[in-house]
Amino acid sequence: MSLLNEYIQKEQQLKQLQEDLQRMEGDQRLKSELEFKERLEALMEEFGKMPADLIALFDPNVRSNDQKQMKSTDGRRKRRLKIYKNPHTGEVIETRGGNHKGLRGWKAEYGDDTVESWLVRMED
Repeated sequence: MSLLNEYIQKEQQLKQLQEDLQRMEGDQRLKSELEFKERLEALMEEFGKMPADLIALFDPNVRSNDQKQMKSTDGRRKRRLKIYKNPHTGEVIETRGGNHKGLRGWKAEYGDDTVESWLVRMED
């Protein structure tokens, strides 16, 4: 794509975003949510509270969920499973680290950015 075409496309996207923003600014629901946020922040400041304090107050189970994710004995969280699919061969690689032999081979052959674009999904 030429630089001029890219510029025109970005300009059109900007125009669309500006129209969307203007539409949202007129929405009463947004105004209500912004007012709620401002009042809540003022109240938190008045009482010296942080967002984490509110989360702990309203959802005490959040802390226990964080601790459940820490499964290894050294206190480190388990890495997320990444699943890559090579569009050329159809081969699938599932790995929790970047040191997978096949993945390194792909990256050497096709480049890091290209292989990262083959990421199908990530799982915990």
